[in-house]
Amino acid sequence: MSDTSFNSSASVTTASPRSAPVLSSALVWLMALTCGLVVANIYYNQPLLAAIGRTFHLSDSSASLAATATQIGYTTGMLFVVPLGDMLERKRLMLIMLLGATACLALAAWAPSFGVLAAASVLIGICSAVPQLLLPMAAHLAPEADRGRIVGRIMSGLLIGILASRTVSGYVGAHLGWRAMFEIAAGLMLALLALLAWRLPQDRPHFEGSYGALMKSILTLTREQVALRRAALVGGLLFAAFSVFWTTLAFFLEGPAYRYGSDVAGFFGVIGAVGALAAPLAGKAADTRGPDFAIGVGIMLALAAYLLLGLTGYHLAGLVLGVILLDVGVQSAHISNQTKIFSLVPEARSRLNTVYMTGYFTGGSLGSIAGGLAWTHGGWPGVCLLGAAFAGAAYLVSRFYGQSR
Repeated sequence: MSDTSFNSSASVTTASPRSAPVLSSALVWLMALTCGLVVANIYYNQPLLAAIGRTFHLSDSSASLAATATQIGYTTGMLFVVPLGDMLERKRLMLIMLLGATACLALAAWAPSFGVLAAASVLIGICSAVPQLLLPMAAHLAPEADRGRIVGRIMSGLLIGILASRTVSGYVGAHLGWRAMFEIAAGLMLALLALLAWRLPQDRPHFEGSYGALMKSILTLTREQVALRRAALVGGLLFAAFSVFWTTLAFFLEGPAYRYGSDVAGFFGVIGAVGALAAPLAGKAADTRGPDFAIGVGIMLALAAYLLLGLTGYHLAGLVLGVILLDVGVQSAHISNQTKIFSLVPEARSRLNTVYMTGYFTGGSLGSIAGGLAWTHGGWPGVCLLGAAFAGAAYLVSRFYGQSR
């Protein structure tokens, strides 16, 4: 589908491209830092679920709903807020969202009940969609030949944030309590807001029209771009496999097999951060060998990870190796998917990212819910079987969905 056909069928107007700020190395690293710090808000609660459950006298499966609530909020933010990046000035929009994240993290820290914590978690997720505005900005500013590499570098910051957040929150939760983690996170967002207000360039949008037309154009993109739909399905299924593991890991490690605390559960984030090292490599592979190659390799690694976790997860060495394979596989496929979709309709990158990331985090929310149920009813074997099923479904979609068109 050509860009011209999209513009005519969507019945929207796009402004002519404006000159963009130079994407310097310092700006790339600032974007990577921002992505890492903000996305961490979504994952701080995962190593703390058992402690949260004890505070509010909840079962493991009920406590896991806190992680689900945050991911639902993030999905909502991507669906209804991130498209505004094609319509409103991105820097101002991101600063407003960071201010909201600061307030919602403080509310979570002082939540008197699990209901308040769950509501705050949804709002934290909505306001933490900032990375999904930064990535289209970077894709817009980057030279085409280097787009995959630059997106991969920024994604490495995001992935380190995802994984290191578990380590930090596990340690803080074990020594200061889970509420302290949310207080610290609120302070970090306030500091980041000041830094971005100072250094982040303005990025003028290209879309001219109403919010209703903007949202309608998302449906047009989804209908017309089969590659976008396939990427969203593959990404969502792989992130479901990823979330199945990380939502249940704290329960597994605190159980009879290991009897570790939340600090050890969080430390596994450091092990999983090896996946972040694969981010620039995956981006480079997408630039040179095409994104489909890296996506296929990523899926195979995720399947191998769950096979290993199912067979050797009760031994620490097997668990560690399984974490590394899972994170490298899922993140390599994710970066390659994003590199692919950003080339489809350049003037609609925020909306393309909205479709893809909505599918991605819908899968993550499904994985969190299903993972909690699998742990309750099937224990560790049930978790591994479910994760492998999600990864296998991603393989089938990547191979067969829409390929004849």
